[in-house]
Amino acid sequence: MEPQQPTFDGPPLSLEEELAAAKAEPEPKPSIETVNESLKDGLNRCPKCGSTDVRLRGSTGMLVCLFCRNEWQEARVEEEFGLGEGIEELEGTVIASGAENIVADVADQLTFKCEACGAEVVVDTAHALNARCHWCRHTLNVNQQIPNGAVPDAVLPFHLTKEQAVEKIREFASKRRLFAHGRFKKEFVPENVLGVYLPYLVIDARADAKYWGKGEVQTRRWTEKKGDDTVTYYAADVYQVARQVNFTVDDLTIEGSAERMDFGSENTNNIVNAILPFDTKNAVKWNASYLVGFTSEKRDLNVDALHPVLEDQLLSIGRSQVHASLARFGRGVRWEQEQIDVGGSRWVSMYLPVWLYSYRQESNGLLHYIAVNARTGETMGSIPVSQPKLLLAAFTVGTFLEGIAGAILVATA
Repeated sequence: MEPQQPTFDGPPLSLEEELAAAKAEPEPKPSIETVNESLKDGLNRCPKCGSTDVRLRGSTGMLVCLFCRNEWQEARVEEEFGLGEGIEELEGTVIASGAENIVADVADQLTFKCEACGAEVVVDTAHALNARCHWCRHTLNVNQQIPNGAVPDAVLPFHLTKEQAVEKIREFASKRRLFAHGRFKKEFVPENVLGVYLPYLVIDARADAKYWGKGEVQTRRWTEKKGDDTVTYYAADVYQVARQVNFTVDDLTIEGSAERMDFGSENTNNIVNAILPFDTKNAVKWNASYLVGFTSEKRDLNVDALHPVLEDQLLSIGRSQVHASLARFGRGVRWEQEQIDVGGSRWVSMYLPVWLYSYRQESNGLLHYIAVNARTGETMGSIPVSQPKLLLAAFTVGTFLEGIAGAILVATA
């Protein structure tokens, strides 16, 4: 057997060349299926001095240590996990760890042992993800994912201060004071505004939408007298219309709370939708320290339950995308059938910040809200009105218009 000749692939790489080759290989991004596994429950310490007295500084959106004044922030999830990339290649349903299905029998109340003094501290995750130890006053945080919907993947920090939110709410209400109910004006205390993180699911998706219907092109228009009235008629050609569009969406937001999605007659929940959008691109990795000083509502809806909501919103987006191709149908198009195929979607659970003022109207039990987007300052709300004032205003305007019409008839007689 002949000995094998040694192969020669060139001179060995220098240390600098090996480092350059290693840098050229892209490092795999962290998986969104384990968004916050690096954080542990318990004490979130300042990386500079070790204090646990940490909270959000709204003016900067950064965490600040109240002991040494050190400031820092978690990494943006958009960059850390590549959430703005690869939407065109999405296949199936990709779910981040904070958006996984909720287990019904998981308790909301968790008990932790304080690492500083050993005392047991109870955290009610249905309303807060922080608690102070009653012995040593250290702040304990819930950071690890628990299957009850309380811990999201990401958080968008507050930007507007409470003082700025109070001013926004006061300005909104003052513009509507003329018709506001007297009791509301008497009991209006904008300083009672609360900062709350609301649960949302933020979705990237690619979709194929198809639409079928009838479009009308007007060919003639005329009027005829019918007694004292003039009736307008038109003639039109009717066409069968079909459209198809492929598109992607980036950071579509859907409420993760069944209560917030309930647009019933007993509340004015829909005003929260009116303050969208949020700049979700600036959301950071979950850290419970961002919630110190604020309240929160935990998610109670699963991805499967929200798929029909996603499909409805995607169909609406698709209709707007094909609208430009319908200009020739002057009488409009009536869609009779629609179909949506979601080729791939990616779901991330996120807390979004809202300043909220609420007022319950005793006469009918309706709960009114005024909400402020704590990132943009967009403000919307509902204020109880005085029905007698509205009727008086309608009567006054009607009388005024009738008087103008009478004056015109006299002038032209």
